[in-house]
Amino acid sequence: GYNGQTSLKITASSNHTEASRSAELSFVSGEYNYQYEVTQEAGKIDDYVPSGYTLKWQEEFDETASDNGKPILPIESKWWYENFAKGTVNNELQTYVGGFSGTDTVAYISDGTLKIVAKKQGSDVISARINTTESWTYGYFEARLKVPSGKGTWPAFWMMPQNFESWPRDGEIDIMEYVGYDRNVVHSSVHTQAYNNTINTQKTATKKINNAETEFHIYAVEWTEDKIVGYVDGEAYFTFNNDGMGDIKTWPFNKPFYLKLNLAWGGVWGGAQGIDESALPATFEIDYVRVYQK
Repeated sequence: GYNGQTSLKITASSNHTEASRSAELSFVSGEYNYQYEVTQEAGKIDDYVPSGYTLKWQEEFDETASDNGKPILPIESKWWYENFAKGTVNNELQTYVGGFSGTDTVAYISDGTLKIVAKKQGSDVISARINTTESWTYGYFEARLKVPSGKGTWPAFWMMPQNFESWPRDGEIDIMEYVGYDRNVVHSSVHTQAYNNTINTQKTATKKINNAETEFHIYAVEWTEDKIVGYVDGEAYFTFNNDGMGDIKTWPFNKPFYLKLNLAWGGVWGGAQGIDESALPATFEIDYVRVYQK
């Protein structure tokens, strides 16, 4: 530095959590040891929860310690992994594995968020599909998410029935789906025996948003006895009404469902316009998942 002086510049990314955070930095210069404490105020996250709901379950992904020195994994009491080979569903090109596949990690917690990563492993692509151990009937379900970029990516936040027998008879609720070739367009849907993509009758809606791949957005669904409503950042853009006929073919949504998070690669939708392997590794980032009920 000038005249024997040394300057130090410290920069930090914006705080996307609702808690303040701090770190102590230590620098050694010759015989001198300098210590500085750097603090950052809590970030502000908009609250879009409808009135009358109470928080019943949450996952904030704030764990900071690992017992074995490896990356921090989702808590086993809250989450379980699906494991299956590529091509098992939707002609997807990834293999879903557990927390570790050899030395690779496909779902880990750092800096207050869960990262689900699709990455190359040899000639294959591996990723994660994780599910909550708990299930719920009706409520307001939300997650704060940042989706990956790149042609071939297909992240999703969705729900499936606890006692699943067959699809689409038992129902599916898609809170958020995104395909990398259609940037900044998010989707919310339901699938039933009468309304599903295999017969081109699925009930779905799309919403154009800003900066889906570079900023966090809050995706949610309100599910009641009468209807299912999909939201992004507090704005409703999808509604599916119960026809009141009591027919499982049109309304199988009267039983417990659990939450799912996954990052697919390619497939009938994610790969509809080809894939770009230069997008790998791709990261689907989840700040929190919360469940509210009345």
